[in-house]
Amino acid sequence: MPKRTTRVPRILMPKAGADLAKWAVIACDQYTSQPEYWEKLDKAVGSAPSTLRITLPEVYLEEADVGDRIRTIHQVMDQYLKDGILEELPAGMVLTSRDSGGACDRKGLILAFDLEDYDYHLGSVSAIRPTEKTVEERIPPRLAVREGAAVELPHIMLLIDDPDCSVIEPLFAETDKLQKLYDIDLMENGGHLTGWFIPEGEWTEKIQAGLERLADREVFNAKYGVDASKPVLPFAVGDGNHSMATAKASWEKIKAGLTPEEQENHPARYVLAEVVNLHDRSLEIEGIYRVLFGADASDVLAAAQKFFAANGGEAAVSDAPIDDGQSFPFETAEQKAYLTVKNPKWALPVATLQAFLDDYLAAHPEVKIDYIHGLDVLHDLSVQPGNLGFALPDPSKEDLFRGVIFDGVLPRKTFSMGEAREKRYYMEAKRIL
Repeated sequence: MPKRTTRVPRILMPKAGADLAKWAVIACDQYTSQPEYWEKLDKAVGSAPSTLRITLPEVYLEEADVGDRIRTIHQVMDQYLKDGILEELPAGMVLTSRDSGGACDRKGLILAFDLEDYDYHLGSVSAIRPTEKTVEERIPPRLAVREGAAVELPHIMLLIDDPDCSVIEPLFAETDKLQKLYDIDLMENGGHLTGWFIPEGEWTEKIQAGLERLADREVFNAKYGVDASKPVLPFAVGDGNHSMATAKASWEKIKAGLTPEEQENHPARYVLAEVVNLHDRSLEIEGIYRVLFGADASDVLAAAQKFFAANGGEAAVSDAPIDDGQSFPFETAEQKAYLTVKNPKWALPVATLQAFLDDYLAAHPEVKIDYIHGLDVLHDLSVQPGNLGFALPDPSKEDLFRGVIFDGVLPRKTFSMGEAREKRYYMEAKRIL
C-alpha cells in the first residue's frame, strides 16, 4: 500500500464526569488584543480541568512571565496524565458538528496527519500546504510552548476540495451507530459542539480511501485543468497554519536525534487536525479590502501601470469594469473608478493587486495599508483625504485551491473564514512524547 498522509490516532479525552463545557476553550490565537476575554475565562473555569490550563493564549505570548506560564502548562499536562484526567481512547477518529448559529452546522473529522507531508516554505509542493504565507518569525515563541509538552491540542483546520461531498457528509447518516463523545454548549457564545467516535476499522479505512481518491492524479488533473507538472494538492491549511508550522519545526528537531526506525512511529511526527470540506455550506469565504493611507492616488495609479507593464500585463483606469481583465473598483475623496489589469501573471485578482501593493509600499514607506471588512467601512475610509481604497471580489471557494496550485501560497489577507467566536475550540488531545 502506498504511504498515507493520514493516520488513525489514539486521541486523549477527559475522563467521564469532567465538565466538558469548562474543558473546551477557544483557539489560543484569538482575542489577542482583549486580555479581558481571557481573564473572564479564567474566572469561569476556576479549578476545573480545562484546556485553558494546558494552552497559552497568545495575548500573553510577549509578557515578561511567559517562561513561568509555559513551565506551569507543562506541569499541568503531566499532572492531567498522571491523575487520569486525560484518558487515551482506542485508535479512532472523531466526527464533529459545530453549530455557531449560522444557516447550518460545520461538519468536520478529527484525525492525524504526517508532518513529513507538510512544508510551509514558499514553493512547497507537499501534499499539505498552507494557503497563506507563513511568517517564520512567529514560530520560535510558539515552539517554546510545544517543546517539553507531553500532549498537543492543535486548533488546525485542513480543507479538502470535495464538491461531491463524498467523504465527510455521508458519515452523518450513520451517527446513530456511533458512540457520542460529547454534546455541549461552548463558552462565550461559541455555539454548540457534538462529537462521535469512529473506531479504527472498516469505517476509518473507507474514510482514508475516500481522501486518497481526492488526491488521484486523473481526478486532480480533470478538476483543475492541469497536467503532471502541477503537484497534487489534497489538503490546504485553512486555519492554524502557524500551529502546524510549529509542530513541523518541533518534529524536525526531534527526528534529528532518531534512527529511521524510531522516526517511523514517533508520536510527534503526526499532528491532530480537523478536516472540513471547502464546500461545507457553513463555510462562508469573504474578501478582504485594502485601504492606503497617506497616498497620492495619481502616483499610485501611475505606478500600477508601470508595474504591470514590467510584468507582462497592461493596466488602465476606466469608469467601468473591462471584461477581458481583472478589474478593481477604487475610491478616493475625488474619484471613483476602476483599475483594470489585462493579461495578469497571477491567477487570482487578490494576488494581482497585492503583488503591486507590496512593491509600491516597499518603495513608499510613508504610505500605510490596512485590511478592511465590509464595503461600508471601506467607503468611509476611502473618501477621507489622502486615502485610496480598493475593493476586491469575494473569492469563490474554487479559487482557494486553484490559487495555491497556480500561484503558490495566497497573498496575506486573501480571505476571511468565519468570526473569532466560530474558530475551533480545543477538545481532543494527543500525546507527542
